[in-house]
Amino acid sequence: MIVCLGRIVQDTDADSIPDDDVSTLSESLDLQGTIESGGITGVAGKDFGGLYSVKPLALIKPSGTEDIARVVKAASQTSHLTVAARGNGHSINGQAMADGGFVIDMRSTEENHFKPLTIDGSHYIDVSGGALWEDVLRRCVSMFRLAPRSWTDYLSLTVGGTLSNAGVSGQAFRFGPQTSNVTELEVVTGKGEITVCSATQNSELFFGALGGLGQLGIITRARVKLQPAPDMVRWLRVVYTEFEEFTRDAEFLVTQEEGESFDYVEGFVFSNSDDPINGWPSVPLDPDHEFNPAYIPQTASSVLYCLEVALHYRNSDRPSTVDTAVSRLLERLGFIQRLKFQLNVSYVEFLLRVKQVEEHAKANGNWDSPHPWLNIFISKSSIVDFDRTVFRKMLKDGVGGPMLIYPLLRSKWDSRTSVVLPEGEIFYIVALLRFVPKGPTVEKLVAQNHEIIKWCNKEGLDFKLYLPHYQSKEDWKRHFGNQWTRFVERKTSFDPMAILAPGQKFFKRTHTIKP
Repeated sequence: MIVCLGRIVQDTDADSIPDDDVSTLSESLDLQGTIESGGITGVAGKDFGGLYSVKPLALIKPSGTEDIARVVKAASQTSHLTVAARGNGHSINGQAMADGGFVIDMRSTEENHFKPLTIDGSHYIDVSGGALWEDVLRRCVSMFRLAPRSWTDYLSLTVGGTLSNAGVSGQAFRFGPQTSNVTELEVVTGKGEITVCSATQNSELFFGALGGLGQLGIITRARVKLQPAPDMVRWLRVVYTEFEEFTRDAEFLVTQEEGESFDYVEGFVFSNSDDPINGWPSVPLDPDHEFNPAYIPQTASSVLYCLEVALHYRNSDRPSTVDTAVSRLLERLGFIQRLKFQLNVSYVEFLLRVKQVEEHAKANGNWDSPHPWLNIFISKSSIVDFDRTVFRKMLKDGVGGPMLIYPLLRSKWDSRTSVVLPEGEIFYIVALLRFVPKGPTVEKLVAQNHEIIKWCNKEGLDFKLYLPHYQSKEDWKRHFGNQWTRFVERKTSFDPMAILAPGQKFFKRTHTIKP
């Protein structure tokens, strides 16, 4: 096997593997799945960010976990091959790429696992790491009237992909991120070993792989917690002029007990203008809703703030009961009373709300344009300074897409995972989700992202990048802080030759296992 693999690697440019070599490679690896040639123009050489492109040696479409293990083992017996797991290609900075290496298309394994379980009276679902969350949602609701507890805003992402980062949305204040809502994983390590792990079995791999950015293993199966799925959602948006009032109300809502708050809490910043993308028109939930700027006080600044909340309910609940519950929660909030928008939608429709945005973006060509996004966790102690300089000055005209901001609770996260967070119980996620055309504008916006991070460092803000991407080991050390040593020890245990996830630019590939 290695002789054949070595010949192909040495004699063939990664941009194009001849058909006979693809066939030889497939036979030498003894895969049940298929292999396609790589190339910079293929799907494996690019991602959603559109900022980087590389030439992988080949795109592997495995039939299952055994195929993935064979590929990793084969790579480990060469001097330089690397392996990257690619979910739905939604990374921003080339994290799921492997220059000159193997890219594993996890989507080909999506149907391998879908098994409901009841353990000690609690419900779970075993799903493939390559399954899309939107498919998990639809199947669980339609078949069992159950659903996972924690989500991301966009659900056309793979289970393994989000669990390798964290997975956050407006439910995370109550249930924690998606990494806090799994109880068992099946993982292929950098040694090519297939390992089942949990909090009590192979726990270092379990917690290390969760939020591990693909560095410690490829998640091929996950056991996800389920709960009864509601039928409907009352979806609301309310507007604020003052950041302090917006954050006070958001923090109040996320610190209340279940039943004493909304079931979903998010928020975003928008420009105090009539810009159709960045301004007032981005707030209403329905085309028939009108945003009347006459209700905005003359003293308002260059940006405004929108608190977005949702309450779950059953079809059997009386409308008056839902109205009363919503009114009771809203009466404690200090928003502009006449700038309130609400809509009743099904639970599934609400969770798939970004799907409509995707379809619209694809229709107008923006979906395939570059996306220089920036995602940051910022502590409560630093968020006012961030608003004052970044939102109100640097980004006062918007970013061509949503500028999300909402609070999360550190106590809902497990410190044993590889995710790193700022200090304090309350911290915010800030997501600058740009949609821009190709050209010089992209470079300008990437530079602006760097400027924001540089300013945060200069001012001493307490923050951590979410979905991080750095170019040097020193930057990664700074990112992990006092968790760096633990992460390196886990890397040494589970991927000692640094074969996995080369696009993260963590560690250099080694020829042999370090003693």
